[in-house]
Amino acid sequence: MTFRSRMLKMHPAALVLASFLFVIVVGTLLLMLPAATLEGRIAAVDALFTATSAVCVTGLTVVDTAGTFTVFGQFVILGLIQIGGLGLMTISVALFNWLGRSVSIRHRMAMQDVFTHTPREDIARLVRSVILFTFGVEAIGAVLLTAHWLAEYPLATAAYYGVFHSISAFCNAGFALFPDNLMRYGGSLLLNFAICALIVIGGIGFPVLYDLQAWATGRKGPRGRLALQTKVVLWTTLILITGGSVMFYLLEMHGSLPDGPPAQKFLAPVFQSITCRTAGFNTVDIGALQDATLTFMLFLMFFGASPGSCGGGVKTTTLALLAAFTVCRVRKSPRVNMFRKSVPNETVTRSVSLVLVSLSIIGLAVFLLLAGDAVGESALATPHGSFLSYMFETVSAFGTVGLSMGITPSLTVWGKLVITCMMFIGRVGVLTFTYIVVGAGPARGVEYSEENLMIG
Repeated sequence: MTFRSRMLKMHPAALVLASFLFVIVVGTLLLMLPAATLEGRIAAVDALFTATSAVCVTGLTVVDTAGTFTVFGQFVILGLIQIGGLGLMTISVALFNWLGRSVSIRHRMAMQDVFTHTPREDIARLVRSVILFTFGVEAIGAVLLTAHWLAEYPLATAAYYGVFHSISAFCNAGFALFPDNLMRYGGSLLLNFAICALIVIGGIGFPVLYDLQAWATGRKGPRGRLALQTKVVLWTTLILITGGSVMFYLLEMHGSLPDGPPAQKFLAPVFQSITCRTAGFNTVDIGALQDATLTFMLFLMFFGASPGSCGGGVKTTTLALLAAFTVCRVRKSPRVNMFRKSVPNETVTRSVSLVLVSLSIIGLAVFLLLAGDAVGESALATPHGSFLSYMFETVSAFGTVGLSMGITPSLTVWGKLVITCMMFIGRVGVLTFTYIVVGAGPARGVEYSEENLMIG
């Protein structure tokens, strides 16, 4: 059997996973080229970690991006971020469509799993719209950010910074070209607005953006209504941003906020509420935050962005569905209802399974990190203790967020490999990864007579 025939017979989930693996391997080899680093060399595990972080649009770094990589190396990282944000399958479908070639059924199924919750015949048109919209928004963001940096740098440098950070923000990657990320610009209204807008637009999901465009342009008809997913994503995102900003301010009003400029006291809570769900930029020192703040950020990072977006996590729709499921069960309602729509029981079950499996994977990863320290006698000496630091790092990697309490560069080779796996699982999705492990055959099992069981 030839390689091409094997690819054609692959399940869409396996095809998506294989495409990410392929880009990561190619990115690792490119970053190991002498031309990619200022010193002409980089450890293989560091190159793998950086490539995975870029492709999985995470933003965790074991080396300083600007201080380690040349312009060529930074362009490689930027290319990996763009490919990782859109997905190699998306770019392939768009390229085939542009060349006038037909797209295989498996490619269509893979794209359907990524960009839409219902079967569509115009998947190629949807993918083309995604590509054009992405480049358009990134261009606008680049112009705004270039205007910000023109006050400090020449036009060429400002434009380069603008393009790099615009792509990084829209793809929810969190890579920055400054050693302190964006902390030095915590009081800049223009930069905070541009970065936050790019993160939100890139994180609410392409299906939502496509539905909003169809609704705004009248393609849905005079009585066209927004899809249930669009309503759930928009409301959940608004609640999380608002609630996260208020909570961050209340927890840090006597902590990190009084030390900053007056504008930062307003901008920092909003910025961190948005970025800690998926993007990974920071305008405050994460390692200096209160334990309560870090714990609350774990919650935001775990659920992350929305389905069909550039971000990771178990997704905002899962959080909304679990909340609705709890309310409906308390009211003894037989079905989960949202916005006058009933959600299929299978979807509810999958959401519960997704959360349980995700928590299990995170728990296993934290244990492996702690076990590695116990065996190697290299426990972290941090004011928060190694457990919270590792938990924060693991959830950040799983949610493809990229925020860190500052321990990433000090990770052992074992720790880097564990976090690399978490970034990969978080980007391709737990359900996709689970399919690769257990397969996706028809439901099987024996059904016996019922007997009750005490719980609680």
